[in-house]
Amino acid sequence: MYLNSIFADPERTARLVDIAKTSLWPLLEGAIMNTIPLTIISFIIGLILAVLTALARISHVKFLQIIARIYVSAIRGTPLLVQLFIIFYGLPNIGVTIDPFISAVIGFSLSVGAYASEIIRAAILSIPKGQWEAGYSIGMSYTQALKRIILPQAARVSLPPLSNSFISLVKDTSLASVVLVTEMFRRAQEITAANYEFLLVYSEAALIYWVICFFLSVLQGFMERRLDRYV
Repeated sequence: MYLNSIFADPERTARLVDIAKTSLWPLLEGAIMNTIPLTIISFIIGLILAVLTALARISHVKFLQIIARIYVSAIRGTPLLVQLFIIFYGLPNIGVTIDPFISAVIGFSLSVGAYASEIIRAAILSIPKGQWEAGYSIGMSYTQALKRIILPQAARVSLPPLSNSFISLVKDTSLASVVLVTEMFRRAQEITAANYEFLLVYSEAALIYWVICFFLSVLQGFMERRLDRYV
């Protein structure tokens, strides 16, 4: 019915084509200026947090283990949308007001850190204990063995799931629209508020998300093949 109504009315067809053309650049601008930077910054910070959390989980210090477990459990056990609302709308109630973009970075970084920490922890534990013993046998300390022997191998093991997390984060950034970050989905909402062509504009935004994720999937495959050469 929707397609029939479009093709049956040349004026409506021309209007939709014009909307698609005029909305393309604002959507791309939202992706370039906010969606992609938000994804990259949040993932880098989250990855650093994930490594620290994973090391705390496998350490022999009970206090660090407890703190890391509580953090991972709290983040994984609550919706990301709720976390964003608490950071942006809840903290001002106690006098802490944070910029929308920074609020989104904090929320996404905490989420990535919690989920990726389990990936990295599992990757580290998958390395045979003989690798640790080999490092100790040539006089390496725990830190040296971890940095020079264990983490490089764990990085190869954790690359596929971490890449999937990065691709998922690209799509999750659409939630930043609820904290007033003008990323791509927020731009789509602003455009549809003016023309009410929800199906067209949201489909156009979905197509851009798909293209970005497809490119990242190709890059992921290339990196995996590159690392497999050393196996």
